[in-house]
Amino acid sequence: MTVAAPIRAKRVLPGLTLSLGTTLLYMTVIVLIPVLALILKGAEIGPARFWAIVSSPRALAAFRLTITAALIATAINAVYGLLMAWVLTRYDFPGKRILDALMDVPFALPTAVAGLSLTALFSANGWFGQLLEPLGISIPYTLLGVAIAMSFTSIPFVVRTVQPVLEDLDPAYEQAARTLGASEFTIFRRVVFPQILPAYLAGCTIALARSLGEFGAVVFIAGNLPFKTEIAALLAFIRLEEYDYQGAAAIALVLLFFAMILLLVSNRLQAWALRYKER
Repeated sequence: MTVAAPIRAKRVLPGLTLSLGTTLLYMTVIVLIPVLALILKGAEIGPARFWAIVSSPRALAAFRLTITAALIATAINAVYGLLMAWVLTRYDFPGKRILDALMDVPFALPTAVAGLSLTALFSANGWFGQLLEPLGISIPYTLLGVAIAMSFTSIPFVVRTVQPVLEDLDPAYEQAARTLGASEFTIFRRVVFPQILPAYLAGCTIALARSLGEFGAVVFIAGNLPFKTEIAALLAFIRLEEYDYQGAAAIALVLLFFAMILLLVSNRLQAWALRYKER
C-alpha cells in the first residue's frame, strides 16, 4: 500500500517569501541600521552631556525656530493644499493638466535649487521682493522666509493624499444632500470632509514631518543667523563640520524624537477619523 505524498498548501501570494525578504532587507539597510547607529552614537554621550547639548541657548533657539516655521508651513499647506486638491478634482479649465503636473515640481526639484529660486524671487530686487519691499515686508533671512521654503517643499504631500480620495468619492451622496436642500458648504462639511479627513490628516502630518527635517531649501533663504534664522538641521550639520559628532547626534536624536511623535499622532488621528467615518 502506497502512502500518498502530503499535499502542500498553495501560497495565497506567490513570491511572498522573496518579496518579504527583499522588503525587510531594504528596511534594515536603508532605515533601521542608520537609525540604530544614530541612537547608539547618542547613547555614548551620557544623559548629562546630552542634556547640556540640546538645552544650550543656541540649540533651543534652533529648535524653536524649526518647530514654529514648520507649524506655520503646515497651516499654509493645510488650507492651500486642500483648496488645490479640490480645484484639480472638481473643476475643468484650460491648463489644468499643467497645474496638476506643477504640483510635483517640489518632488523633482533639488531642494538646493528650490532654496536659490525662492531667495532670488523674494530678494529686494526679485519679482516678488520688489513688490513687498515698499510695504516693509522682508522675506529672506526671516522666520516667514523659512516657513515659505518649508511650505514649498511639503505642499505636494497634502495635495497628493487628498486628491485621489476626492476623485473616488461617490457623487450620489452629494446629489442626495442637494436634493434635501443642503447648501454647498453644508455638503462639504457634513458629507465630503468626513470622507477625506483620514487622508487629510495624514497629508498634513507628513508635511509637518517633512518641514521639520528640511535643509536644502531653507539654508539659502534663512541666512543661517544663530539665534535668529538658524534651523536645527543646519546646526547639526555645523556640528559635523566641527567634528563634534556627539553634538550632531544629540541634535539629530531630538529631531528623530519629534518625527516619531508625529508618526504616532498621525496613526492615532487616522484611526480616530476612520472610526468617526464609520459612524
